[in-house]
Parts: sequence; C-alpha cells; structure tokens
Amino acid sequence: MEFLHVLVLSVLCSVLCWAFVRKRRSSRSSVPTNWPIIGMVPAILGNAHRIHDYLTELVKLGNGTFEFKGPNRHIFGNMDMLFTCDPANINHILCKNFANYPKGPHFMKIFGGALGDGIISTDSELWELHRKTTTPLMNHPNFRALLERNVAEKIENGLFPVLDHYAEQGIQVDLQEIFYMSTFDVSCLQFFDVDPGTLSLDSPGDHPFCKAIREAVNAIFYRHILPERCWKLQKWFAGIDREKKLSEAVKTVDQFIYPILLERGKILPRTDQLNKNQQLPSNFSMVTSHIEAHRGKSMQFLRDTFLALIISGADTMGSALTWFFWLLAKNSLVESKILEEILQLNLVKEDNKVVVFKAEECHKLIYLHAAFCESLRLFPSFPINNKTPMETDILPSGHVVTPNTKILLPFHSMGRMDAIWGEDCLEFKPERWISPDGRRIKHNPSYKFPAFNAGPRSCIGREMAFIETKMVVASTICRFECQLVEPHSTPLLRESFLLEMKHGLKVKLTKRKYL
Repeated sequence: MEFLHVLVLSVLCSVLCWAFVRKRRSSRSSVPTNWPIIGMVPAILGNAHRIHDYLTELVKLGNGTFEFKGPNRHIFGNMDMLFTCDPANINHILCKNFANYPKGPHFMKIFGGALGDGIISTDSELWELHRKTTTPLMNHPNFRALLERNVAEKIENGLFPVLDHYAEQGIQVDLQEIFYMSTFDVSCLQFFDVDPGTLSLDSPGDHPFCKAIREAVNAIFYRHILPERCWKLQKWFAGIDREKKLSEAVKTVDQFIYPILLERGKILPRTDQLNKNQQLPSNFSMVTSHIEAHRGKSMQFLRDTFLALIISGADTMGSALTWFFWLLAKNSLVESKILEEILQLNLVKEDNKVVVFKAEECHKLIYLHAAFCESLRLFPSFPINNKTPMETDILPSGHVVTPNTKILLPFHSMGRMDAIWGEDCLEFKPERWISPDGRRIKHNPSYKFPAFNAGPRSCIGREMAFIETKMVVASTICRFECQLVEPHSTPLLRESFLLEMKHGLKVKLTKRKYL
C-alpha cells in the first residue's frame, strides 16, 4: 500500500513538474518559485538543459550562495540543497573543516552504486585506502616517464595521422571525439598496458566503453536533480529511460574491464619478473601490487579502482583539451603568443618531421601553462562537487547547514563571479596567471581555483594532466591551424557531471605553412 501511495504521488509530481517546466522553460535570472509539495524542482527541471549556467545565475542572485527548496521531504525524501561558490565557504568545506564534509550517503547511492567504490565516489577508510595505494603510483618517476612515452606515441601514431587525413581531405572533424579517443587510449596504456587503438584511421569510431561512461554520468546527473524515489521507481520497473541506459552502461564497462583484469592477473608474476631487467616497470603491475598489499585479490575492488582511474585520466582530459582548443580558436592572439613562445625556445624541429614535444620542453612554456589554467578556470572538467555535513555547522557566509543539507559546489560558476576574478572574469586572459616579470605562474589558492578540487581530496593526477595537455597542445598547434565551423555560436553543454559540448567541437584543419 505504501509503495502504491509513493507511486501515485511520484507520477503526480512528474506531471505537475512537466506542466510547470513547459510554462516556465524560457524564464531567466529570477528567483525560482517555491511551489507547494514540489518546491523549486520545476525550475531545476526546466533549466536542466542549461544547468551550469542556471546555477551561475542562482548563486549570483544570492551573492555567492543560494538556498534551494526541494519537494515535500515526507513524500519524496529530502532534496533541500545549498549552492555555494563563495571562496570562504569552499575553503571551509574542502579544507578547514574537511572531516565534517564527506561525500555523504546520498552521493554514495547515486554515484557509487552505479560506478563502484573507486576513489571518486568513496569516503572515510575506503577513500583513504585508495589514496594510499594510488598516490605512490602517481609520484613514481617511472610513472611519469611512462606517461610521457605513451602520450608521445599516441600523438605520433594516432593523433597526427588522423588529423593529417582530415586536413588533406579538407573535411571537418569533431575534435571532442578525437580528444576523447586519444585520452582514452593513453589512459588504457598507462593503467592497463593495453592500447585499444580507438584513435586510428581504421577505427570504427567511439569505443563502447567511452559511450557507456557518457551514458552513466548522464544518468547520474539526473539522479541529482530528480527526487530519489522517482529515479528509484524508474530503476525498479526494469529500468526506464536513463536508468535502463545506466544498467546497460555498467554491463558494458564490466565486459571491457574484467577480461583485462583476468588476463593481466594471470601474467602478473611473469611480468614482475621480466620487469626486474627493464628500466620502466609495468604500471598495471605497480598499481596491482599496491592494492593487493592492502586489500588482497578482490576483483571488484580492482575493477572499481581502475574504472575511477580511467574516468579521471581520460574523460576529464578529453574535456579539458576540447575547451582549450575552442578557446584558442576563438582567441587567435593567445594562440599566436603560444606559437611565438615555442619558436623563441627553438622547440620546432628543423627536419620538418613529426613534431612531438617532450614534457621537459613543455615545462619551459610558461604562457602555455597559464593559458591552460585560464581554460580550466572557465571550463573545469568536473564542474560540480557534492558534500554533506556530518554535524550542524555555520558557514563563513552565515548559512546554517545540517546533516540533512545537500551542498553543491558549482566550480563552473566560480570562474564567472566578478567578486572572485574581477569584472573581466568572462574574458580568456592567460596574463592573469603570469607574474609581472613573465617568468613564473602566479599562485591562486585551490579554494579560489578548484579545477583540481581543494584540500585533502585535491586531484592526485594534476601533474599528469599538465604533462599530457601541454604535450598535445604544443605538438598539435605547431602542426595545424584550427578553424571553427560555427565560429559565432556558443557550444551547448551536455547534461552531465563532465563539462562536455553537446554537439562536439567541429573544426577544419590546415597544415602550418612552415612545415
């Protein structure tokens, strides 16, 4: 009887929300109405297609912090939320009072239950275990050497041949798809010692694993903006809409990862023995050894661990590269300055062969580094973070939060706040990151620039991201000019926890004349 009661109310809520969404879909920059029973949910659903911009409008209305009222908690569960991009609040939540702000059980239900117990979706002891086993890997000199080798090989044997083909044919190409395939291949090489060969002229296109991850993060995104009982009902009825796609995505992920784990597990002892005489040991062996030392031989744990590493290393990098090249195509002066910096350091090879820059060479490119930081300020790969307080607390802004409060930290909005970055915050200006003498990068605290998160949960792959991005960008822009197919349009964002372009990044490529 209780189930039927919830079902009827959920359907009623869905109908009411649909009606209000149709009526109010075009509304902009106004405080959403707190309706009886359904709260502010219609406003969120009506702006789901532009959720990141809408969150920016809301936090601006609240001077950095906005209190969202959800539907009746006795019927649909608690959906009251606090949106804040106030740097003082961010610092308090992610750094100063970190212990009081875990991901929370709500996040575990909607994220961890779908994609496992990797470092992204866990808390407390399990998260600490992941941190302990993964940090030594990321800091190992051999890890960075392998990364540089893998990125260079993928640029030379994957990225360049594909882009050369499109340039010679004079046809448009979707750079977002190209970068997603490239970073996926690099991540698989880095963590599995396996090259899926997704980025090649013979490849049929998007890998099923990549497509599955996008379906999964899209469904997880909607789990955040729908009442929990609504998406659970969708899941209960054999999977409806996005819940069905999520179930199928999890199966696809397992079909890709488990065979690799089983195969690599069989040859692990032999691989370890072989690597004693090699300069660069297998990353898969290194990671597995760390994990087994703490956890034993749990295949589920290995699966969740590597899934989180692949998502963090592939999808986030694909997103970062896509937005970076879009900004460069819109700001030719910035691109010219990067090229000038490269030429001044004599990094372009004279033999006119494939130009693939090394990590050490890219480290000298201060302006390129600044441009990447500026790109991430405007378009962070993970645009939203979630937290739930364990105990009642008062934020620096004066807002009281309780264990029932779900907190969203819209990092995408932070780069668009005048109070944080000045009146020119919407402009793409790498110069804001460079010291007056032009020799170093200015430091901005992570709670002001949280593209790599902040506090104890700061991204341990930060250096990996800078190495891969700068190698790809420096090598690519020295070889190709990119022209936007639709230069006057602003890309629509996909409904996702990753900051993706809904329709990709369509460009036409031409070879640089000096090559």
